[in-house]
Amino acid sequence: MAEKLFFVDAVKEEHFRAMSLIHALGWRDTYKGYIPNAYMDREITDDRWVPVFRKNFETRSCHGLLLFRDETPVACINYCAARTHNYNSDGEDNWDFLNAPYAGWGEIASFYTHPEERGRGYGGLLFEEAVHRLHSMGFQDVFVFVLRENERAQKFYASHGFSWDGSCVEIPFPPDTVLTDLRYTKRL
Repeated sequence: MAEKLFFVDAVKEEHFRAMSLIHALGWRDTYKGYIPNAYMDREITDDRWVPVFRKNFETRSCHGLLLFRDETPVACINYCAARTHNYNSDGEDNWDFLNAPYAGWGEIASFYTHPEERGRGYGGLLFEEAVHRLHSMGFQDVFVFVLRENERAQKFYASHGFSWDGSCVEIPFPPDTVLTDLRYTKRL
């Protein structure tokens, strides 16, 4: 029997929980060795982003979208108008986005495929759907941040027509780590 793939807008508590879990698994897998272990152990819990996704839905500040394979959520994405402040902040993560020159742009705010589901094309399907939705919302330009060291993600974004525009943002992680995200952009 063929698998059934479908998109689900994140509007229920179960969706926020599924997205948070995929995010946490993605962080633990992708950023291991870059983000301090103490920070990861303390902050990157399975339910860390549930309140953020719930608030994003309630305020309509960011749209959550899941891709399901049959009954299993395999990837999630958040897309919105370019953020000008870190609405995901929960205390220690108190830093601002330097997005003023990108006002009026769309943004892929976060995007993760469950680590066990990578390499099957799921991420590409979800990513293209979110870009399409941003275009339908009237955005002509879109960007996404990617960790400078994450060459696999950079290749993924390039394969979807995005390229580094030369800008970046430094992200502090307590106690003393600063990582650099590159901004990848695309004209729609």
